[in-house]
Amino acid sequence: MAAQVVKAAGSLAVRVVCDNDEVADWACSAGAEVLWIEAKGLNPAVTAAVGALEAETGPGADGAGPGHVLIAHADLPHAETLAGLAEAGTVTIVPDRHLDGTNVMALPLGTGFEFHYGPGSFAAHCEEALRCGLDLRVRRVPALEFDVDTPDDFDAAGLDLPRPSDASES
Repeated sequence: MAAQVVKAAGSLAVRVVCDNDEVADWACSAGAEVLWIEAKGLNPAVTAAVGALEAETGPGADGAGPGHVLIAHADLPHAETLAGLAEAGTVTIVPDRHLDGTNVMALPLGTGFEFHYGPGSFAAHCEEALRCGLDLRVRRVPALEFDVDTPDDFDAAGLDLPRPSDASES
């Protein structure tokens, strides 16, 4: 699934956030850069990664303001493209198919946006965008709305892959 997400990024610069040598090796072999972040939990890891990108990039390439970051998780088996989601001054959110989680989010750097991944993250991220005074755009993209968080999701995805429990048996 992670390889599918990297492929969906197309010509976008890809950074894989991790703190694991095997994941880092895979990311390099997939043509992505590694952003090594040691943090406990998804929200602290994403916060640290975005902070590192802000420190690295500064103002946007034209000097007129911050660049953007697009956050896509590695559990999107049907991802086709991530292009076209970033808009100046706008937080773009692609929710999961249940309208509960946040599968993909594009946002400007340097806004102080606080991440709220976990149950109810879609509504929490919408509220956070408004708190930050940013325009909010919700995009329903069927290929990006399907994520794999539970065994039922894995079954519903119709993937021809070994289930995680099957892989440990071989």
